[in-house]
Amino acid sequence: MAEVLFYERPVPLNRIDHKDMRLKGVPNLKYAMKAHSVPLTGTEFAIAARDLLIVFAGNDAKDAGPVALLGLRQDENLYIDAEGQWSPDIYVPAFVRRYPFVLAEKPDGKPGEELTVFLDEDYVGFNKTEGERLFKEDGTDTELLTKAVGFLGEFQQNIARTRWFLEQLNKHDLLQPRNIRLQRGAPDSADSRSINLNGLFVVNEEKLRTLDEKTTQEFAKEGVFGWIYAHLLSLSNIDRLARRLELRELAETPASDTRN
Repeated sequence: MAEVLFYERPVPLNRIDHKDMRLKGVPNLKYAMKAHSVPLTGTEFAIAARDLLIVFAGNDAKDAGPVALLGLRQDENLYIDAEGQWSPDIYVPAFVRRYPFVLAEKPDGKPGEELTVFLDEDYVGFNKTEGERLFKEDGTDTELLTKAVGFLGEFQQNIARTRWFLEQLNKHDLLQPRNIRLQRGAPDSADSRSINLNGLFVVNEEKLRTLDEKTTQEFAKEGVFGWIYAHLLSLSNIDRLARRLELRELAETPASDTRN
């Protein structure tokens, strides 16, 4: 998964360097405005499937990971408006909510070392005068930081569980390529254009139905089927995403063009 998407200047959290650091609330998610997709963990599939399109993205099936598709054009999140407000009543992936903190390996660390908490020092909410402190006067974690680190730990556990899920999909060759092609404008008009999204994969339903009994029982026991069916049900959200793009494009069109 892309660990540091959104992060302009991620640095390890340090009790000395950040002893006076405070975090104030920022009423927008502008940092995610250019994210046309974000990684998603399997535990989020059920709730995310109501609103978002869940696919697997990668160069091939073996390295493909689950993502929530948030846009159909590069560097555009169709669920965030110009003021940085996420669409009401639409699920916000945990990958987005964990910002401005993240668990990651130190650049000079050894493989397999415990992950370290990083923060984005360029985040507009960080300062030394307003908001809640990260550390108490005695250097211990405040409740804010404790909750943030706890959320990161839970997210990391869900990543591990999701990796196991992907191993099962690849073990049984259940992922197949799926290209998304959308036609914009009338086919013969001057503004006709198409949008093609490649490098996407979905679960092959035919292969899913022919799994052997032992695998079927294991999938049922481990909750794999729930994740798979949530993913498959979410595919219909492509129409809702295309509609969002249509509305965005209409808003971008000058009034004179609309009249003509």
